[in-house]
Amino acid sequence: MANWCSNTIVFEGNPEAITQIQQLFQAMKEKEEQTERGQLPDFITDENGGYFFNIYWNEGDIGMFQYETKWSPNIEVVQAIAEYYHVNFVQDYEEMSNLIYGRAIFSDKLLTDIYLEDEDFDRYQFDEETDTYSFEGEIYDSDCEILETLLERKIASI
Repeated sequence: MANWCSNTIVFEGNPEAITQIQQLFQAMKEKEEQTERGQLPDFITDENGGYFFNIYWNEGDIGMFQYETKWSPNIEVVQAIAEYYHVNFVQDYEEMSNLIYGRAIFSDKLLTDIYLEDEDFDRYQFDEETDTYSFEGEIYDSDCEILETLLERKIASI
């Protein structure tokens, strides 16, 4: 059984292209619900996986989607969609059981993938007795804020 990687993606570009992407994700969502299988756009081959599962978005969100992938993010597939529709994107992803946490940015045909590495995860500790995390002298109930801080620092240093 696969570990599920959570993904949030925001496409940016020509409004007509974003509408077409919205229709693409709607079609993939409907097909997944019918077939109970992950989906790829018709113009992408399935040789490398990268299937979209459990696609959803909040009402009113245009060009912003959330979904799951098996094990790791499907950055290459999302980049192929962006290139096909001539748009940019920002993809946030995480699969914490394998210490995967990052952000892929595709802008002006250039892909940048920024992610936390083992030494980043070593910068904070979990205390089982108190069920809290310690990071830079502070105590946190969750590691979410810590991870976001670490990632933002990496992004700022690029």
